[in-house]
Amino acid sequence: MNNNFLVFSGRASRYLAEKICANLGCPLGNLLIQTFADGEFGVSFEESIRGKYVFLVQSTFPSSDNLMELLLMIDAAKRASAAQIAAVIPYFGWARQDRKDKPRVAIGAKLVADLLSTAGINRLITMDLHADQIQGFFDCPVDHLYASSVLMPYIANEVGLDNLVIASPDAGGSKRAFAYSKYFNVPMVMCDKHRDKPNSIGEMFLIGDVAGKDVVLVDDMVDTAGTITKAADLIMHMGARSVRACASHCVMSGPASERVDNSMLKEIVFTDSIPYRGSSPKVKTITISNLFAETIRRVMNNEPISSQFLI
Repeated sequence: MNNNFLVFSGRASRYLAEKICANLGCPLGNLLIQTFADGEFGVSFEESIRGKYVFLVQSTFPSSDNLMELLLMIDAAKRASAAQIAAVIPYFGWARQDRKDKPRVAIGAKLVADLLSTAGINRLITMDLHADQIQGFFDCPVDHLYASSVLMPYIANEVGLDNLVIASPDAGGSKRAFAYSKYFNVPMVMCDKHRDKPNSIGEMFLIGDVAGKDVVLVDDMVDTAGTITKAADLIMHMGARSVRACASHCVMSGPASERVDNSMLKEIVFTDSIPYRGSSPKVKTITISNLFAETIRRVMNNEPISSQFLI
């Protein structure tokens, strides 16, 4: 492998960057982040990166300090004469703001893409964007990875395929659920929801038959867990034998953990793109460090990454 690269991390994703470096067999780069009394912070690389391919690991989940920290890391790397700068963003925040869905609103995902590009990235490595078209907001190469490569083996091993049904908690996730059901060659069902307002669900209906089945709900992220838990309870009331959930990003804000605990979900499985800070016994985490480490290895060796995709 080409060793002319270095991996650095912001504070939010250091736990994941350390695992990535362990898989790559390299040390995590020495980056200093200094916070001032008023809350402002600055970053500095404590080793030479001149002429190196630099990978900066930082998810941009709230607070917005995580995004600002990444922008400062990119700018510092550019000014320190790094040859190439790759932003490794397992969870790309603001991705739900990918279009104008009503008058006089911002397109947050495009704004963040512009900020990253202006700061100076040459490549983006991310996973399970909320909307695939966000890749088009960038003029640099985007390696869009999928959590299915770690979630699908878990489903096959823990749930089995004999009695499996894949479910989507809403119409927006039907494409993802169909891909899972096609891969496993099992039926798919869908929940149809109607929102009263953001993070609030009015009515929900089930399209399809789940009687006597082991159902797995698949989604890209779980925020307040209102949709996923209501879908799970509906599925169980429609006669399912068991219901689990798998999601890429563990946002889990506000009452999410309590809702999961009080729901009929047997378990909910996330990747570690975002650290889970709650304490629900139903929440399990699978690491994506192998996935990102192998992608970095392939980028440095100029090898295709398509072979990593199950779907």
